[in-house]
Amino acid sequence: MTPLPNLEAKIVIVGCGISGIGAALKLIKNGFKNVRIIEATGRSGGRIRTGRLGSNIVEIGANWIHGPSQGNPVFRLACQHGLLDPADTTEENQAMDVGGHPPWVPTFLRSSGGEVEPETLAPALEVFSQVMETVQGFSSSGGGEPVASVGEFIRTELPRLAKDDWMAQGEGLWNLRMSFVNTMLKGECCINGTPTMEDLSLRACGLYQTLPGLDCTFPRGYEGLVDCLMRQLPEGTVAYNTPVCKVHWADGKHTGTHPHTLSQAHTHPVQVECASGEVFPADHVIVTVPLGYLKKHHTTLLSPPLPGHKAQSVERMGFGTNNKIFLEFAQPFWSPTTEVIYLLWEDEEHLRDTVPNIHTHWARKLFGFTVLKPTERYGHVLCGWIAGHESEYMESLPEAEVLNTVTQVLRRFTGIPSLSVCRMLRSQWFSEVYTCGSYSYPATGCSAVDIAHLAEPLPPAHTHTQPLQVLFAGEATHDSYFSTVHGALMSGWREADRLIAHHSSASASSSSSSSQLSSKL
Repeated sequence: MTPLPNLEAKIVIVGCGISGIGAALKLIKNGFKNVRIIEATGRSGGRIRTGRLGSNIVEIGANWIHGPSQGNPVFRLACQHGLLDPADTTEENQAMDVGGHPPWVPTFLRSSGGEVEPETLAPALEVFSQVMETVQGFSSSGGGEPVASVGEFIRTELPRLAKDDWMAQGEGLWNLRMSFVNTMLKGECCINGTPTMEDLSLRACGLYQTLPGLDCTFPRGYEGLVDCLMRQLPEGTVAYNTPVCKVHWADGKHTGTHPHTLSQAHTHPVQVECASGEVFPADHVIVTVPLGYLKKHHTTLLSPPLPGHKAQSVERMGFGTNNKIFLEFAQPFWSPTTEVIYLLWEDEEHLRDTVPNIHTHWARKLFGFTVLKPTERYGHVLCGWIAGHESEYMESLPEAEVLNTVTQVLRRFTGIPSLSVCRMLRSQWFSEVYTCGSYSYPATGCSAVDIAHLAEPLPPAHTHTQPLQVLFAGEATHDSYFSTVHGALMSGWREADRLIAHHSSASASSSSSSSQLSSKL
């Protein structure tokens, strides 16, 4: 008979995002009775946030289920709760393998005004795709990479592959295709959450794995999934508006400094100190804060601080900003079949994905707009995508200035001087004090070891102090699905399973000792 775990263990989860919710649910469903979530804000969901633009539902945070197939737990939960359109749950949709790049119907606009025919840019897309496919192979090849970053590899490899063929067709065509490659680079910055592709590790970027399935959205909003999960938690599980300022743990070398630490250290080795002065004693704490927040506060968030190897991995791993700018129009200027609009700056013939002057040219970092579909549900709404330091600067500007700048860009590219926007809504993830950006990426110098370090519990396994005092979850701690909702959820489940296994093992050991004692008596 399998021994039962210690169900009375006090477990505190810091953060009520999808990883924290997932961990809490798994622990409670396995019988643990003392599980609390401490959330700094007044809401659940973390980087899942659904908003409204007029009467339209829009996703301020997480947008798609990436790889909606049976291997994706977010997809399975969404199906279980009936949150998706039936068309998105078909076996055909689940079987499609798009490699993380959905086959959207594009429209290409040029900065001199008007469209560019897709056939003109097809060779550029083909070469760019070829280079990116080569990029994905470096982490699995086991060999040394020729350069440190994806950006540097593209800058050297793509012109070599394209030069003879493109130049033979004239300098104008070369410049136009190179400007399109720049647009694709900006798009990759959004996909990867990196300020520039120069910051993305060539060796480690291929650690990210895609799942089959054509990316889909939640018709009634991503927060619907959060709501379904939250309803399964016992009332009072979450303490909202309770920022954590320090997690005190015992590494066997330092003496706790918080007044509550000494009095309760014998029964609860971890003390979670909140900004309000309230202290939550715990046997285990699962920290699920975003990597952006951890990068900014890890030296003070834990006492004693993170061990050196873990702190270095936190600092090495990248965490960037990818923002959205939603625009609503009275009438569309795009074709009914268009799913994405790419912006080509014709004077950008040199490969670069950053702007020369962030204050005057930040809008050039917009790679384009996706069209919210179906129109019957969303109306005439575009979602602009902008990453990097340009995106962070955009957040600091008055809303009216952002609207005016983006409107002027669209007037220029469409050639419609009277074009106007009815409403605008933007995300501002870099300014979110408990997030400090959007999601993680493997920066230059990173490896799989760094992600493993991020997920490593405290104290380290080789020490003799009480194990599993502080555990870590969140998308940045998943070795192959970092930057995704399903990666975040699976990391929360991973840490819950770690605690379940730990207490089951401890219970088994205790039962064995009791049996031996009984036999001696």
